[in-house]
Amino acid sequence: MALKVLSALDSAKTRFYHFKTIIVAGMGLFTDSYDLFCITPILKLLSRIYYKDSKLPNLITAAMLTTALLGTVFGQLIFGHLGDIMGRRHVYGLALILMVLSSLASGFSICTEKTCVLLSLGFFRFLLGFGVGGDYPLSATIMSELSNKKTRGAFIAAMFSMQGFGILAGAAVTMVVCKVFDEASGNATPEHTPKGANVAWRLILMIGAIPAALTFYWRMMMPETARYTALVEQNLDQAIKDMEKVLEVPIGEIREDSSPPPLNPPPYPLFSRQFFRRHGRDLLSCSLSWFLVDIVFYSSNFFQFKIYYKYIYNNEKKVNAYEEALRISELQAIVAVCSTIPGYFFTVYFIDKIGRKKIQKLGFFCMAMVYFSIGIPYYFYWSKHTNIGFMILYCLTFFFANFGPNTTTFIVPVELFPARFRSTCHGISGAIGKLGAIIGSVVVLWVAPDHTKLEDDTDNERIRMTATLVFLGGVCIVGIMEETFVPPQYRQQMLDQMYNLKQGRRLVKEYIMYFDQFLLKFNVEESEEVVLSRFVM
Repeated sequence: MALKVLSALDSAKTRFYHFKTIIVAGMGLFTDSYDLFCITPILKLLSRIYYKDSKLPNLITAAMLTTALLGTVFGQLIFGHLGDIMGRRHVYGLALILMVLSSLASGFSICTEKTCVLLSLGFFRFLLGFGVGGDYPLSATIMSELSNKKTRGAFIAAMFSMQGFGILAGAAVTMVVCKVFDEASGNATPEHTPKGANVAWRLILMIGAIPAALTFYWRMMMPETARYTALVEQNLDQAIKDMEKVLEVPIGEIREDSSPPPLNPPPYPLFSRQFFRRHGRDLLSCSLSWFLVDIVFYSSNFFQFKIYYKYIYNNEKKVNAYEEALRISELQAIVAVCSTIPGYFFTVYFIDKIGRKKIQKLGFFCMAMVYFSIGIPYYFYWSKHTNIGFMILYCLTFFFANFGPNTTTFIVPVELFPARFRSTCHGISGAIGKLGAIIGSVVVLWVAPDHTKLEDDTDNERIRMTATLVFLGGVCIVGIMEETFVPPQYRQQMLDQMYNLKQGRRLVKEYIMYFDQFLLKFNVEESEEVVLSRFVM
């Protein structure tokens, strides 16, 4: 029987604290996406400032893109595990402080000499990624443990949608800063990059620290989640006191009438044989799904300008540094408004109606179809007709990424594992995902053509772009095939009962394997579904 305080959380009506948690926890994801994705126009500014041919070497580009992602890998692993050992709240603020300080430090990257600037920027972006990685498992876990069972998926998806607004904010800030500096410089020529550009990119990075810093006080005032306090720390009285304030109900309604039932935390340690027996398949499934979607999602976001390069240069041979960064940011803003953010909203609305598994499979399928529809004919058609139809199709990949696996892979890990391992397993899944983001970014960087001129594509460039788009579509097909590993649906189940239900189903299915052999011996025809229903219903 579930504890009354946890039952009250699962059955609670939507209250102000739900929306407050969405904003406070989501602001970390807002800062994450702002800092991770604003690097694309900033790299264009850096190439104009420090390289005579205005072209950043692929090795430098790869390093700047992947250092933050590499930091994210370590952050998710370390902070995720600390969240299960020390508590969600105690390490939540530390991740936020690290994000704020590293965002500011990125703008203050020491000295002005090229090598020194790039090395210091890479170092501070690694630290930034470390903080970003810590925010992922902690935000997801806190939101899931404070949500009710009916709208848990929608609340987590709503919090995750702040990522889309972070992308939009990063693009908007870049456009404003570049426009102001461009006009202040007297409309710089394409051949000359003003010294102010060295200030502009730093200012863009530093502004990203403001939203996260504004939520620091409220993040520190959040109580520890009742599920962690009661189920992991075994301190039921403290959990009741904390949730009395959150739920705004009399303490008598959530206090146990008699001595509380035994809480029975999992008796086995993390990464033990029993852990892998019970959770290995779920952990593998979550990790593979996240790995595959991040290959597509991050590489597509980082290299949008390679897809839409003709729109960026707009029939002009050259543009100045500010104008180039501004147009890339305009493109990011258009994609965010027209496809990325609506994809999140669709997930918020449908996630608790049609389920995680169906949305994930639908997203992978639609992304694959779109990539193939623009990739296979790219050589002989789209390379010469990069029109509005091409743009709409490509935008659909971002819509179905977010109304699909990019969101579901964030939600599912916190629903499949018991409280004792929840943050750790989410961190492991996310870390594997970010390894996919690193691999996808590097592969697309080297395979996709580097358009530096407006002339028509050469045969080699068309082949490389075709290969890039078909590769991304192929990854999505693998994502659909991986769906065979995805566990059953647990929509609108109590968060801490799903673990027991999942284990019960597995034990029943093991029994059925032996029972089927018994039926065959006596030629009894009875379906597995009929037998299973006797034990599960």
